[in-house]
Amino acid sequence: MQRRRFLGLVGAAGVSLAASGKAKAASKEFSGYPGSHAVLFDATRCIGCRKCEAGCQKVNDLPMPEKPFDDLSVLDQKRRTHAENFTVVNKYDVGQQAPVFRKFQCNHCLEPACASACFVKAFKKQPTGAVTYDASVCVGCRYCMVACPFEVPTYEYNEVLTPRVRKCHMCHERQLEGKLPGCVEACPKEALTFGTRDEILKVARARIRNYPGRYLDHVYGEKEMGGTSWLYLSGVPFKKIGMREDLGTTSAPHLTTGALAAVPMVVGLWPVVLGGIWAVNKRKEKIAAEEQKAAVNSAVSETQEKAQQEMADALAKAEASTQRRIDNEVKKAVDEALKAKEEEAQSQAEDGKTDEEGA
Repeated sequence: MQRRRFLGLVGAAGVSLAASGKAKAASKEFSGYPGSHAVLFDATRCIGCRKCEAGCQKVNDLPMPEKPFDDLSVLDQKRRTHAENFTVVNKYDVGQQAPVFRKFQCNHCLEPACASACFVKAFKKQPTGAVTYDASVCVGCRYCMVACPFEVPTYEYNEVLTPRVRKCHMCHERQLEGKLPGCVEACPKEALTFGTRDEILKVARARIRNYPGRYLDHVYGEKEMGGTSWLYLSGVPFKKIGMREDLGTTSAPHLTTGALAAVPMVVGLWPVVLGGIWAVNKRKEKIAAEEQKAAVNSAVSETQEKAQQEMADALAKAEASTQRRIDNEVKKAVDEALKAKEEEAQSQAEDGKTDEEGA
């Protein structure tokens, strides 16, 4: 058993036991929500154009990649999704004349291992078929990344303050609005087909029945890991296009039920440890929020005091300037009045002297 898979089973088992209700739920078969949606990927139709990648990037407002989407040289190396890219297309040389392309994204399991392993319930299987993620309750334990058998969830390691787990969410919000997932809408070759899971399975079986030489008699995802909301058709063995064929048909929560008896100490302690981490993180967030609020209040108060002082200084300066201007105007008026009076007196004196000389 691979180390990653073993850890996934053990961890998911521990978290499942933390909530008795969840453990109880794991003992039941779950065939998916009635009427839930699914997407069929047909590898015989995909031409590796990367239009689905561009569509996903656009509708999810993700940053553009370093190389543009029309640069198909990126297909020369195997890629996987990351925090800023929810889907990728890889090229496989399977010994035929032409390569085979396969799209890679979250498979949206009917009973998701990530949701089973998440003790704060940040992951949720929606009635639409999507497995969604709530960053507001995530504590960053990243156990979902270990639990996922398809190695899909990624983490924002470059985000220091608010890192999130990132993965395809099957355009859940667009589905609620009656729209197609971005990748499906962008596909020019109808390699992607969207509909209810029951309808999609009928479409897949009809293609196999109508073109037996083109397809393997196998709809990948119909039963793998208890079934997924992404289904695949291929003309070559799925392992040749990078897909695991060793997963079996039992869902992850079902597998953890058996693991519980083998690791009782881990099962009992793991929820306690994660619960402690969650509590510590929440306390840190609360303290940080309080410190931030106090810093903001202090900054606002300091700014207000400074503004009030500057206003008082400006008013005092303006008042002093006004007073000086008034004093100057008064002095000027008095000087002009005195000068006019002196000139009048001098004129009267000259008039009197002229009268005396005439007499």
